[in-house]
Amino acid sequence: MQRFQCWNVPGVLRLIQSIPSPKAEPFKRWLAKVGYERLREIADPALGLERTRENWRKLGRSEKWITQRMTGQETRNKLTDYWAAHEVKQGEEFAVLTNLIHEEWSGVSVKEHKNLKGLESQNLRDHMSEAELIFTAPAELSTRQIAETEAAVGLPANKKVAKTGGGIAHRARVELESKTGRRVVTGENYLPPGKAKKILNP
Repeated sequence: MQRFQCWNVPGVLRLIQSIPSPKAEPFKRWLAKVGYERLREIADPALGLERTRENWRKLGRSEKWITQRMTGQETRNKLTDYWAAHEVKQGEEFAVLTNLIHEEWSGVSVKEHKNLKGLESQNLRDHMSEAELIFTAPAELSTRQIAETEAAVGLPANKKVAKTGGGIAHRARVELESKTGRRVVTGENYLPPGKAKKILNP
């Protein structure tokens, strides 16, 4: 048996900083540049938002998609802020509620949706269509507003609310699909060609 020393990302970056070789200088300059940019963004969060928008532009996202993605993230943040303040634990319990909302409005779990799109570690929302983002937002908005109205506290109470909130967006999705004949939830993604994983049992 051979023994290997494993490093996480912070450890690797710290290792690069400690290398005295001139060949490491470009990496050290890059780390200094990134550190400076993050300090500026802490002082002015708008700079961070613009950097995020620019990254999405480079990936080929439209301005309309970017606006919807960022609006949806704000809605999501308000919901998770409510959970955190009302005895829902970050991590597993957040994931349980998120999946409940998603499954209720879309008809598939988060994992099934990722499989449909051929995703592995990628963020599902970064590969949603405009329509998928639009229906995710009201599902989460409805959940938060109902939770606030009912003063839902803890996981059991918020699970009930999550199903109700997701159900509101579900009914809207079904009605739209009946009018257009097109499914909202699809396997479309923004992965580079050939990067989607193969699904053996879709």
